[in-house]
Amino acid sequence: MTRSPLRRRTRRAAAAGLAATGSLCLLVAVVPAPAAVAAAAVAGSGFHHSLRIDNRFLPFRPGTRYVFDGRVDDAPHRVVLVVTDLAKVVDGVRTAVLWDRDFDDGQLGEAELAFEAENDAGTVWNYGEYPEEYENGHFVGAPATWIPGVDRARAGINMLAHPRVGTPRYVQGSAPAIDFLDTAKVVATGQHVCVRGRCYDHVVVTDETSPLDPDSGHQRKFYAPGVGVIRISAVGGSQQEFLDLVSVSHLGPAGVASARAAAFALERRAYRVSKPYRRTPPMFVRG
Repeated sequence: MTRSPLRRRTRRAAAAGLAATGSLCLLVAVVPAPAAVAAAAVAGSGFHHSLRIDNRFLPFRPGTRYVFDGRVDDAPHRVVLVVTDLAKVVDGVRTAVLWDRDFDDGQLGEAELAFEAENDAGTVWNYGEYPEEYENGHFVGAPATWIPGVDRARAGINMLAHPRVGTPRYVQGSAPAIDFLDTAKVVATGQHVCVRGRCYDHVVVTDETSPLDPDSGHQRKFYAPGVGVIRISAVGGSQQEFLDLVSVSHLGPAGVASARAAAFALERRAYRVSKPYRRTPPMFVRG
């Protein structure tokens, strides 16, 4: 399974062997426990304005559409991500709803709802995902759904409020029921990076991997101020994904309404096919 510019995707490789040998517990011990990371990041900082995601390196303004082009191994790959005008309460936090579609060689491979929130300190948090999988254009399921507060899943950090080299590796999300554990670490700041003819200054670079699948899940992500992710590159392993940001646009009322309708359609199916998702309240239009 490939990875999106917004989050991480590799969840299941090697899971059976790890679970059988008890190695999962050992791997979790290598990185900070999600609960400890959450406590440290939220200390003295709640989610009073959680829908206002204006982090310098990962802003999510409603109606913004991002398009990424590249490849997975040798196959063309495109990701289209829209920040909708919807919200959803997840584990007691009001989250912004993002609608994400992945196309493999022109054909839809995944459609996803993702939930993001920013705490009062400015850190952006991952609050779960509902990723639908498709084969030959047909829906085949959503087995990688994870919702914080359900089946011991926990939210994780997407982007720090003040990313600095030397910050300890942090957990981006954890869901033991689907053998999902992803982590990140800031490895560079202040970089000058050019992508498809456009150059960006003060770029932050993170190294992202899963202790459960360190090869196929190992990536570098590049974040530009005021924009967000501008590039993804693979660091060895299988299913190598390379993506560049090719456009950022702001949808008009018709485009926002269309994205909203598509997100609601995904949610209707989510309630039918996903037990974790059924334990969440419905999305709603932001007031």
